[in-house]
Amino acid sequence: MPLTNQAILITGAGGGLGSTAALALAKKGAHIILLDKNIARLEAIYDAIVAAKAPEPIMYPFDLAGANEDEYQELADRIENKYSSLQGVLHSAVELIAFTPIASLPVHEWAHTLNVNLNAPFLLTRVLLPILQKSEHAAIVFTSDSSARTAPAYSGAYGVSNIALEGFAKILSEELESSRKIRVTIFIPGPVDSPLRKRTFPAEDKSKLPAMESLAPIYLYLFGSESIDITGQVVDARTFYL
Repeated sequence: MPLTNQAILITGAGGGLGSTAALALAKKGAHIILLDKNIARLEAIYDAIVAAKAPEPIMYPFDLAGANEDEYQELADRIENKYSSLQGVLHSAVELIAFTPIASLPVHEWAHTLNVNLNAPFLLTRVLLPILQKSEHAAIVFTSDSSARTAPAYSGAYGVSNIALEGFAKILSEELESSRKIRVTIFIPGPVDSPLRKRTFPAEDKSKLPAMESLAPIYLYLFGSESIDITGQVVDARTFYL
């Protein structure tokens, strides 16, 4: 479905899944706000969107872990001044440093991972809610992992943050359900041939994994009109069929 004049913010927009979503949504007419701390990756997805003759996106270099509350609010104020309202937020940024036993997990690694994977989605969602509520319909999508249900050994701060993020998303969906304006979804992309997967599972045969582009139709569904009345759901790419 066309997403003309829809403003959607994507965190981790320079990453594999973030850039896949950004390009897919932009090709359908969405105005994308690209959020990432890596400027080179931001420029790459910006160029790809422009080359596709989609609406020109906005690049916003932003360190989710290092930003303070005032900087989050400044981001929200700039979005409101530019677009007046916001129709979507995709939390796609993720930190996974290594699979580590709890007994060996450095404190700074624990804190940094939770900052990116849990605290940042909370802070960003909180400052953006007033702008999302200005829309007739809006979507917040949290990216999680199937491990949130199994809590495997060595998943460390990454595993804990996913479990907590899903809980946060469910609480948020319950609180927003009565207004019927903002829908909240937990998205599990499953194993795909992404840069993060290459780094964390280097010995795996990636030729057997789906390409990142296979997720594009699901991103379009999550932010399109077909999902307007669906909230509080977990969408798993491995079992989802349009």
